[in-house]
Amino acid sequence: MLLYVWFLTMAATARAHYKFPRLVIGGQAETADWVSVRLTKITNARDNGAVSDVNSADMRCFQGSPGKSTATVTAGEPLGFVASSGIMHFGPCQFYMARVPEEKDINTWEAAGNVWFKAGSISAVQTGGALSGSEATWPTYHKKQVSFTIPKNIPSGRYLVRVESIALHLAQNPGGAQFYISCGQVNVTGGGTGTPGPLVAFPGAYKANDPGLIWPNSPPRTSYTAPGPAVWEG
Repeated sequence: MLLYVWFLTMAATARAHYKFPRLVIGGQAETADWVSVRLTKITNARDNGAVSDVNSADMRCFQGSPGKSTATVTAGEPLGFVASSGIMHFGPCQFYMARVPEEKDINTWEAAGNVWFKAGSISAVQTGGALSGSEATWPTYHKKQVSFTIPKNIPSGRYLVRVESIALHLAQNPGGAQFYISCGQVNVTGGGTGTPGPLVAFPGAYKANDPGLIWPNSPPRTSYTAPGPAVWEG
């Protein structure tokens, strides 16, 4: 009986979590998982688990194996990710990009060091009053797809695109935030001559006690700023 109860509890927990296994290009989602998105570790790909240690190398791509395909996208157009099961916890959703060096294999490049810039952020809706853990405050809560616009002036080339959904439901203390992360592989065409930045590293961009990674139960927050650098507008 106890084993049965444990199994039901674990199954419910897994359903409450999620992953990002597919890209959405031109409004159309890829038809299979892990095609242009790197397969995440089994704790996420199978069990929908999260990263909780901001100092872990899993903060880059939560990667379980090399990539196997690269999608073609156009600068200035939307690019999205499918959230299997939907985004089941409140918090911001952010998008980072890192340009793959010409001599590197996009399928195996680790993207270590200061190579990531923030390309999009969907954060709390600031109303001037108390913020809540509801859809009214968090636009991506319960959504099955999230997207951003690839900066128009980004140089053409191959990029990793990192999506992160930061779950704040257990973030009353440092270390309580959960990160649901995937990295897509894209070839950007039609770009410009911009210089994306500032560049940050994962791990390294966040600290466990960053204000954007803390969500106290009381008193209610009246403002919120997502962690990391400003979005490069291009």
